[in-house]
Amino acid sequence: MQNDRLRVPGSAFLVVFAALVAGALVSGQTPPPDPYRSVAEQYVKLVLAVGQHDADYVDAFYGPAEWRKEAEAAKKPLAEIDAQAAAVEKQFAQMAGLAAALPKGPEGELWILRRQYLTRQLAALRSRVAMLQGRKFTFDEESLALYDAVAPTKPAAEFEAVLAQLSARLPGEGSLIDRYDRYKQAFVIPKARVDRVFQEAIRACRGRMPSLPLPMNERFTVEYVTNKSWSGYNWYQGDFKSVIQVNTDLPIYIDRAIDLACHEGYPGHHVYNVLLEKNLVKDRGWVEYTVYPLFSPQSLIAEGTANYGIEMAFALPDRLRFEGDVLFPIAGLDPTRVADYYTVLDLVDRLSYAGNEAARQYIDGKIDRAGAVAWLERYAMYTKPRAEQRVKFIEQYRSYVINYNLGKDLVRAYVEKRVGKEKTPVRRWREFLGLISSPRLPSGLK
Repeated sequence: MQNDRLRVPGSAFLVVFAALVAGALVSGQTPPPDPYRSVAEQYVKLVLAVGQHDADYVDAFYGPAEWRKEAEAAKKPLAEIDAQAAAVEKQFAQMAGLAAALPKGPEGELWILRRQYLTRQLAALRSRVAMLQGRKFTFDEESLALYDAVAPTKPAAEFEAVLAQLSARLPGEGSLIDRYDRYKQAFVIPKARVDRVFQEAIRACRGRMPSLPLPMNERFTVEYVTNKSWSGYNWYQGDFKSVIQVNTDLPIYIDRAIDLACHEGYPGHHVYNVLLEKNLVKDRGWVEYTVYPLFSPQSLIAEGTANYGIEMAFALPDRLRFEGDVLFPIAGLDPTRVADYYTVLDLVDRLSYAGNEAARQYIDGKIDRAGAVAWLERYAMYTKPRAEQRVKFIEQYRSYVINYNLGKDLVRAYVEKRVGKEKTPVRRWREFLGLISSPRLPSGLK
């Protein structure tokens, strides 16, 4: 029925749909059938089709099981997937006139954002298909095509200035990276205490969130894994459930407990996916949100809000107090060093864009793998094992790296702009939770 309705000439359909919407609004009856349903379903099936060629592409799917089975059975060639995506884009473009008939006010804004989201996600899908077919993008071309954003280029001199401050903070013998590594050894969570520290951090992050109507059955489990290129991952299962995995290949420092608990759990990826499922899938029936293609604009919003969510849950003074009073003692670490530790970490955090530069130069062919490792050691303060792990991440996920730091910066600026002069925790949480419950794109954060 959806396809049949979409064959009605655009002007005639617009009139019919406008009348139906107006009647429903006046009478209070259930709104008419979703005019974007056919496009949304085709988009989901296209994402699943790409997933047959790219094991990392489909990060989550909790739609109809038969759709996945169909994709697995068909295993459509990439050229056919691209042709079908182009046809869906054309079909969707012909529906542009529907905007005038959609609801007004906040609900209408959601529909506008939804249309922009579907349009941009389809374009990103076609770009990913082009990459899988062998098309070469520069780092910036790729990030714009996939994530709707380009990270600023940072000169080495900017990092050198921070390194000079860090060197003064960590006097002693040996290279700066060696001194930094020795310093951090005092803040490693003993393996036997990792789970207890993480569970306490999760409880604290959940407790820092305001009271909001999360589904009663929302939950996640934590698993500890090895041989991964990432430090933590949230695998959303649908039905308000996640599996969070923590990589134990390398030593886990105490700051990672709050970082991962907030980023992967509360108010990060788990809450983000739960609210999208509740507000957009369950409440509105927008099936496009039953699938999450990793290499898409959605990831910048997901990673940016997850990283900014750490700051939302724990302002620095609160974090220092909680870690000194609770997490450091549980881990068996010296709580009197918590303030000094975070002063050092603040300097290192100012080097985060050095990781983007390593990825940009490596992907653009300006340095080789060894050069990328060396760059991360020199400018991002990664030990060699961590630098090698990070290069594995770059090789697997490429320009995805911008979603963490640029994403956080864009989300922070968006929230602060919306908050305006009303800089209260309540207003800030309202804007943050509104963002992670909506289909807003990275380009819409500006």
